[in-house]
Amino acid sequence: MASSIPNPRDSEAKLQHILRTSAQVFAQNGFEGASMRDISRATSVSLAGLYYYFENKQHLLYLIQSTTFTFVLESLRSRLQSVQEPTERLRLLILNHIEYFLSHPNEMKVLSHEEDALDDPYSEKVQAIKRRYYALAREIFDSIAAEGLAPGILPRVAVLSLFGMMNWTYKWHKPGVDPDAAELTAAIVGLFLHGVLPPGQDPKPVFAHGVIAGDPRE
Repeated sequence: MASSIPNPRDSEAKLQHILRTSAQVFAQNGFEGASMRDISRATSVSLAGLYYYFENKQHLLYLIQSTTFTFVLESLRSRLQSVQEPTERLRLLILNHIEYFLSHPNEMKVLSHEEDALDDPYSEKVQAIKRRYYALAREIFDSIAAEGLAPGILPRVAVLSLFGMMNWTYKWHKPGVDPDAAELTAAIVGLFLHGVLPPGQDPKPVFAHGVIAGDPRE
């Protein structure tokens, strides 16, 4: 299972090797089912060497989650710097997310399945990063709504539904069978903005208890 080990003097490369391989172990065995000895064997790093980088297994899981979310968030911010058009910003949000997690399925599985495994203060630190990511996605959606492309949709529901659509791809996506990141992004953008109706066909109102569904405060 272990991938090639970087030069011991390259501390950052070694840490990334540990995080990448640990994510694979957690994805296969679950956080509770994986031991530090499992991590040591998979990474070919001694227990003493592992504890040089993190205090315990909780700290290791925190580093996997925080490193992943931080990378995705900063990568998106970089891509958006010179882009103002709302639908293109939406496309970049989706592409950035899909590209990373199709190439890092173990990290995606760990983030999805072990979301509640962290205790404070680690949990709160990860939640803070996720709130920044959500806020950026919400900003993008608000610009879409301002263009009249998403009338009457509760923003929180829209944004969290989009994340659900993107996050669930790791469960079914098969490389070589299903679309690549660019094609999948185009499909998700289309579904998010237009649903599955044929072009030119207006959607019928969706009613909940006799009232059109939506947030009456908005």
